[in-house]
Amino acid sequence: MTTDSTEPAEARRARHTRVAERLLAAVGAGDRAAQVACYHPDVVLEFPYAAPPVRIEGRAAVETYLAIALGVFELNLTVTRVHECVDPDTVIVEFTGTGRARTTDRPYANTYIAVLTFRDGLVVGQREFYNPVPAAQALTATPAS
Repeated sequence: MTTDSTEPAEARRARHTRVAERLLAAVGAGDRAAQVACYHPDVVLEFPYAAPPVRIEGRAAVETYLAIALGVFELNLTVTRVHECVDPDTVIVEFTGTGRARTTDRPYANTYIAVLTFRDGLVVGQREFYNPVPAAQALTATPAS
């Protein structure tokens, strides 16, 4: 929960939606600092469909993880739908990602759903669901002919 519970729920939802959109825009812009600025110091990132599932705790660990992940993939993300929740501190975002794997130069495309929870106006939890197959395909080098 946000520490400012006197703020109307609708205003919190709108503010959190803007933060979510800024976060995803920063990924597409390759601006890791802007992305990390959207995260609470106690953030937990979870990727339950990764093989194996991934859980990263704390802003510093998230920044290290993102440096590696965004070094592997070049991504453009597009928000396709935002779902407001009963809890004004939770936002569900559907988005698409297109780009390429930097290591193979192969194209990448996927769809995602992220459940974002907020504290103090920043993302404190991010559970991201996606199909891991397109990433594996993009990272696999094309066999020589």
